[in-house]
Amino acid sequence: MKKHYYITSILIIAVITMAIYPIDGYERTRIKRLKRLEKTLDSTITEYYLKPGSFKKTDEINLWLCEDTVATDSIMIVDEDFQNKMTRLFPRRGGYAITVLDITDPENMRYAEMNENSGFQPGSVGKLAVATAFFTQLAALCPDDFEVRTKLMREKVVRSGIWGVGDHHTVPIYNIEKDKLVKRQVIASDEFSLYEWVDHMLSVSNNGAASIVWREALLMKLFGDEYFDLTQEEADEYWETADKKMLSEVATELVNQPLRDLGITHDEWRLGSFFTNGPDRIARATGGSIGTPAGLMKWFIKLEQGQIVDRQSSLELKRLMYMTDRRIRYAYSSRLNDASVYFKSGSYYSGGGVKYAGTKFNYMNSVIMVEHPDGTNYIVCLMSNILGKNSAGDHMYLASAIDKAIRSED
Repeated sequence: MKKHYYITSILIIAVITMAIYPIDGYERTRIKRLKRLEKTLDSTITEYYLKPGSFKKTDEINLWLCEDTVATDSIMIVDEDFQNKMTRLFPRRGGYAITVLDITDPENMRYAEMNENSGFQPGSVGKLAVATAFFTQLAALCPDDFEVRTKLMREKVVRSGIWGVGDHHTVPIYNIEKDKLVKRQVIASDEFSLYEWVDHMLSVSNNGAASIVWREALLMKLFGDEYFDLTQEEADEYWETADKKMLSEVATELVNQPLRDLGITHDEWRLGSFFTNGPDRIARATGGSIGTPAGLMKWFIKLEQGQIVDRQSSLELKRLMYMTDRRIRYAYSSRLNDASVYFKSGSYYSGGGVKYAGTKFNYMNSVIMVEHPDGTNYIVCLMSNILGKNSAGDHMYLASAIDKAIRSED
């Protein structure tokens, strides 16, 4: 290994608008928007939408199950009393699927499930699979030195090109020298570090950023050690001449094999398409996308066990899911204001003309880790397809009900 030390009108895909990573993380990541948010720590600026649970520091984020690396199946065993508590919240069970794991006491965890193997279109939750693939390929490049991996993420800057355009959702762009923040769509000439592209993918859930992160993981796989010094011009030239069928096969395996290695089956969670149309002329992932609460819960357990690639990668992934901006959907519940939340959401709906209330299909997915100051910690993977109902509000109300049930003494 080289040692480098730089060295559709009726079809709507809706994504979330929020920001992630601890506010004190600029020096570690060089994610520029964090430099602006640092000013909230000394009250130089006030962001009224920030919740008390949004100010945890980087070194205060922990993994809770690293000492309990048993198989997920031995953890996902229904506790009948807990199951009754959870299922009571769903008098209308059709269209909902959920898994819940209370890890407050790792020696006495409580698990509940309902329609846990039902497959839903995962939407933007699928970006967690891209992040998993990205960290897998980073580890393949630098198996013995996590600091080299993060240095690469900080210092390697790549251009969007056709991969990142076509998403109407914006990304935050902060000019440190001018102290100016703008939010706009990604354009082909945009250049960001790997850390910032991953942040754009997971924070504001930008679809173009997801395709770019997937692209960079693919380049790591194809070029190996040469990726360290791979120039933008060399990468662009490669795409023009590479075999499309081969690229499609490698791209599909790249994002799915890490899930299989975690014990998540093909029918529990898979990703089968890029998030933007630009890559289609170069590579086309295949197989369709599906997610289940069971598959997503397995991923969260492995994250907390430090087994997504390795303990350092798992912890960094968790930091990248930590919400430090406006909370929405499930995370908007006022009962979670004081809690630290690690969140990803996605929606996919059509028909009816009302946001998040599709009448043809109306997928809403929320996966979240909640950590209360009193030590109550739990994971929820909730997926729904309730036609004609405002699913954003529905998930928020369910969040309150689930939190209340978990924290009640009866």
